Amino acid sequence: MDDDDLPRRRDDVLAALIKQPLDPLSVDELDDRIAVLEGEIARIKAHRSAATSQKAAAEALFRKG
Repeated sequence: MDDDDLPRRRDDVLAALIKQPLDPLSVDELDDRIAVLEGEIARIKAHRSAATSQKAAAEALFRKG
């Protein structure tokens, strides 16, 4: 079962973020929010890349043995 198939916790930060209304935010606040989210996306992609590299290295090690 994929993680996407699991029900989200009630205190899930992503779910709360998605539900926040954007109408009250100014253009500057929206720009700030976009910058923060783009930074978080970059951080997540870097972590995913490192995790993928570690997994590939571990799989290669166990294939040799």
